[in-house]
Amino acid sequence: MDDELKLYADEFLDEKLNERRGDGSLRHLRLAEGKIDFCSNDYLGIVTNDLLATHKLPHGSTGSRLLAGNYALAEQTERAVADFHQAEAGLLFNSGYDANLGVLSCIPKRGDTILYDQLSHASIRDGIRLSFAHSFAFAHNDSADLERRLRSAGTGGAARIFVVTESVFSMDGDLAPLERILDLCHRYGAHLILDEAHATGVIGRSGEGLAQDLGLQGKCLARIHTFGKAVGCHGAIVMGSERLRQFLINFCRPLIYTTALPPTAVQAVADAYRLFPSMHAERTRLQQLIDRFRGAAIRYERLNSGTPIQVVLVPGNTTARELAVRLQQAGMDIRPILYPTVPRGGERLRIVIHSFNTQTEIDRLTALLQ
Repeated sequence: MDDELKLYADEFLDEKLNERRGDGSLRHLRLAEGKIDFCSNDYLGIVTNDLLATHKLPHGSTGSRLLAGNYALAEQTERAVADFHQAEAGLLFNSGYDANLGVLSCIPKRGDTILYDQLSHASIRDGIRLSFAHSFAFAHNDSADLERRLRSAGTGGAARIFVVTESVFSMDGDLAPLERILDLCHRYGAHLILDEAHATGVIGRSGEGLAQDLGLQGKCLARIHTFGKAVGCHGAIVMGSERLRQFLINFCRPLIYTTALPPTAVQAVADAYRLFPSMHAERTRLQQLIDRFRGAAIRYERLNSGTPIQVVLVPGNTTARELAVRLQQAGMDIRPILYPTVPRGGERLRIVIHSFNTQTEIDRLTALLQ
């Protein structure tokens, strides 16, 4: 790059970076450095406790699923995971982001309407943008606002209506009112797409997720379960009908045009799902630690969550960051969630509790928050 062009590039890159520096929202990569883990999504300790066996398998799949990247282990794992989640069929994706991007960009079409919870993950929003469908947010977990949107979409002549939500919200830790949402979908002829990322492995007797825990799995058009949280490895699966699977194979660009997951990654998924049914003790211990944290008095406002994601509200980027630094200096890996990831005034500490944390660690943490 010649000097003049480099100077121009530096100027426009610095302009945006300086905006982030100015409002205290500049992001950095950081290392855990041996601190107590109150940050990762390894809810059941599968990664921390090294519970997945190692196998002498290829580290590359050598192509996309439609070319050289399909192999027996991938199809066997898809069937096994789909059976676990009581789905007719499943299709592996390279990440939860890819799965959401792919499903939402290829199923809804121009002229359709997508109604999504306003706190939906960025991958959901990005997929919606690529769909070219009309889209409207409804107030978080507000079934009355969703019904108002559904009623309006129905009178607007939309070709099809899709409702999108998460079962456990990644930044608030609360649950979607899934029964009410599905009742509304049935009443207004809408199709539900459910992201179960943070429910996988945690919600339900064997970690099946919220839809199965409520017996509603057959009422969703698509369920997305990701493997980077409690499953302790990498990738995701989209589950639904066999017809949905074939549709995605034919029209989903993030599946068609990317190299498939390697056998090492797929074997890890299969091994983790074999662990899930026997991890009742870990889930029980996890819930006990969550209850202990929730029952302790602290000086900060908390969101109401019964899941491993516990939110302490600390408004202001600078204030949230300073509190996180104090906790990090006390040996705890806790990160602030800042604007623009969350709305202004909603800055927070996102504290994640795991089955491998101890009561002593929980008590130390709550003492520092008093």
